[in-house]
Amino acid sequence: MSGPLAGLRVVDAATLFAGPIAAMHLGDMGADVVKVEHPRRPDPSRGHGPAKDGQNLWWKTLGRNKQTMTLDLSHERGQEVFRRLARESDVVIENFRPDTLERWNLGYSELSAENPGLILARVTGFGQVGPYRRRPGFGTLAEAMSGFAAMTGEPDGPPTLPPFGLADAITALATAFAVTSALHARAASGRGQVVDLAIVEPMLSVLGPQLTRWDQLGTVQPRTGNRSANNAPRNTYRTADGRWVAVSTSSQSIAERVMRLVGRPDVVDEPWFATGAGRAAHVEELDAAVGAWVAQRSRDEVVAEFERAEAAVAPVYDASDLVADPQLAALGTVLRMPDDDLDEVAMQNVLFRLSGTPGAVRWTGRAHGADTSAVLGSLGYSAEEIAALRSEGVV
Repeated sequence: MSGPLAGLRVVDAATLFAGPIAAMHLGDMGADVVKVEHPRRPDPSRGHGPAKDGQNLWWKTLGRNKQTMTLDLSHERGQEVFRRLARESDVVIENFRPDTLERWNLGYSELSAENPGLILARVTGFGQVGPYRRRPGFGTLAEAMSGFAAMTGEPDGPPTLPPFGLADAITALATAFAVTSALHARAASGRGQVVDLAIVEPMLSVLGPQLTRWDQLGTVQPRTGNRSANNAPRNTYRTADGRWVAVSTSSQSIAERVMRLVGRPDVVDEPWFATGAGRAAHVEELDAAVGAWVAQRSRDEVVAEFERAEAAVAPVYDASDLVADPQLAALGTVLRMPDDDLDEVAMQNVLFRLSGTPGAVRWTGRAHGADTSAVLGSLGYSAEEIAALRSEGVV
């Protein structure tokens, strides 16, 4: 089972998260991914987050399904190697500041002259044009500038950032989608193209109608905590055993079932209950009823009774719950992979299941430069030439 992208070669020349995660998704679907890192300055993601026995745990997932090679792109001979690698590849993903590849004679005009079908995905904070184009860009900045932080948090609290790389993860999905779109276009034209992704834009795309709301009504979406301005009850509620559940009532029928379940069938007949906006206007009354009912029962009891009533509820999970959940086990969501350094490591599986050409995790993140000789050999470099590149510090 080689995956739907088998036969596609992707060069991951990006660092940290958005570009490398996009390359990971492509690799999960069968692409042959080559991770290019500086010989003396590895991708900083290798040192990001928790580690065990000196092994970075995030890298085990982020680097999965990738061959790893080292290459100094500022060195003239390193540029020659990269051009040869790009000539034999379908996609290059990079996140250098604009004009950096051009300064190294590795811009799209040079690379596409040797490989007209090449797709160059450029993932930066603010895109390739405009007054901010050369600013350093990280996901946190996109989470702030997209409007996400302004609408997240308690009404009387500060704008709130996510505790993980949300913008990078969303941009990675957008990048993978953009690359496959460009590949489809290439199938018809035979020509590659440049993909220009500013991290702020994919983040903005998932935040609903805030722009249209401002344009048409002149209002901005306020911070509402776990509540919704569009319907109620919608919140997290603490159970008798100190756990938490999340309740959502986006549909009218679910809202009615929830309120009947928690002993307040009387509100269902109120005229205001017939719309999400009406329920949101009475959120204090509805939240108090649901919260009091939940607080008298354990989490398992709450979930079981909601299921019997065909009302929408979910336990608030942490990682320990995820690995024990029978539904996620049935889907194969949590995967355990053999690893050279850690024996076995759990990680999330591929994004989706295809019935005919499923993707797969073939190996976990490998050591810095582990496959340099193998990749160079596949490009036609002899053992003597590889040794010379090493002695010059090119790889």
